[in-house]
Amino acid sequence: MPLTGHSLIAGQPVAGQGRTTFGLNPATNQSLEPTYTLLTEEQLKTATAAAAEACPSFSTLDPETHAGFLEAIADNIEAIGEELIIRAGQETGLPTALLQGEHARTTGQLRLFADVVRQGDFRGVRIDSAIPDRTPLPRADIRQRQIPLGPVAVFGASNFPLAFSTAGGDTTSALAAGCPVVFKAHNAHPGTSELVGQAVTKAVKDAGLHPGVFALIYGPGSSIGQALVADPNIKAVGFTGSRAGGVALMRTAASRPEPIPVYAEMSSLNPVFVFEGALKGDVEHIDALAQQYVDSVTGRSGQLCTSPGLLFAPEGELGDKLAAAVGRAVTASSGQTMLTEGIARSWNEGTTNLGSADGVQLIGQGTPGRTENAPAPTIFGAGVTEFTNNQVLHEEIFGAASLVIRYSSVEDLLAAARRIECQLTASLQLTEADYPTAAQLLPILEQKVGRIIVNDWPTGVEVGHAMVHGGPFPATSDSRTTSVGTLAVNRFLRPVAYQNLPQELLPEALQDTNPWHLNRRIDGRSTSALTSG
Repeated sequence: MPLTGHSLIAGQPVAGQGRTTFGLNPATNQSLEPTYTLLTEEQLKTATAAAAEACPSFSTLDPETHAGFLEAIADNIEAIGEELIIRAGQETGLPTALLQGEHARTTGQLRLFADVVRQGDFRGVRIDSAIPDRTPLPRADIRQRQIPLGPVAVFGASNFPLAFSTAGGDTTSALAAGCPVVFKAHNAHPGTSELVGQAVTKAVKDAGLHPGVFALIYGPGSSIGQALVADPNIKAVGFTGSRAGGVALMRTAASRPEPIPVYAEMSSLNPVFVFEGALKGDVEHIDALAQQYVDSVTGRSGQLCTSPGLLFAPEGELGDKLAAAVGRAVTASSGQTMLTEGIARSWNEGTTNLGSADGVQLIGQGTPGRTENAPAPTIFGAGVTEFTNNQVLHEEIFGAASLVIRYSSVEDLLAAARRIECQLTASLQLTEADYPTAAQLLPILEQKVGRIIVNDWPTGVEVGHAMVHGGPFPATSDSRTTSVGTLAVNRFLRPVAYQNLPQELLPEALQDTNPWHLNRRIDGRSTSALTSG
């Protein structure tokens, strides 16, 4: 597909009337063609108005048409072929194998949400039948369903040019809910965004949907991004990025005449707690545990929201052996190209600040990579007292860096856990002998994180029905939600009750004949689509 360098609004390429930008290859710092034109705030209104116009028809699609639309997006993305992987690699420096995996995740989650749409449980149908002869007062016929909020603004993430981008998790779950999407492309990978945007636009057209169902826009985050969130046609926001960026959008959304929800996934240190039992193996066992930790820290150059930025290990001989093994493992590693020059610069500033903090020592450092913007992976160490008293040790460093904290007692460990800010994940490395201590830690972690992991590492996020990729602030802006997994669709819905409506006026989901064959809760009891309607 030829790249135009323009936004896509109501099915058509639109040249921006503002400034211009272009993609950069972070491995060489060389610019990539074409030049991308940026929208003005006035042009942005065209996209949001078209999204509002698309709402009535898109929000009431029958399940089969709706699901087929999501599947068509997946098919169209696959049809782009190798061009998409090549462009994404040029714009991000990520290896081909990683991008191929991310590509599969992107199309896989589109098809997963198509299944969700067909099943329809997210519509949350509840029916309380009328009881006209109830005393002292009769009960009216009351029916409830979840309806789409309206147009959703989605912001592309820097670190996932496919799975958290144009047709990524936020876009897919919003479309599955029946919400049109205005997608703000990340300026670090504009060509990748356009290729996928063309695939989505084609699916909209082929399905005969209103062209305002999807828009891809380019513009500065400081102006166009804020204007998008402030636009009265936008009813919710999906964001993955820095805490500063997420909080800025939250402030804008809260200050509108009609405040709207912002579902922002932001910073996280993802602490790992290593118990003594997990270290009572032979040297090979400790070496393997250390290598797993370093692999989790350095994978994808550490540019994952689930990268473990903290590891708690006991003091004493066992902890010393683990720290030494970690030092050996990280020293053998080499830097990988980071996503942008700016991200690499921030990593250098963060590691400099952490390394110069009182009580912090260098455990080990790898070698820089051979490309531009590929700093050496680094792991530091400190005591639990330093961690408790110094806020610098609590700050996220986005990239291949981590901090090992040594604790002397269970009380130390529990106190440190209480001191940690809220996170996306917490991981426990343990054996059965450690269960009593872990049982004391779990209630603390339940209040701190969205996902608790045992004998595994946080950098694998399965896209499924039970996954929670969220957590209390500042990990996310709303601890009740997830941005990964099928529960993500609930973010973009709200309940409406219908009292005493005749069958002819009821939405299909609430009609007695159940034409959409939905599972429903009738008079408090779950009723299968196979036995109702």
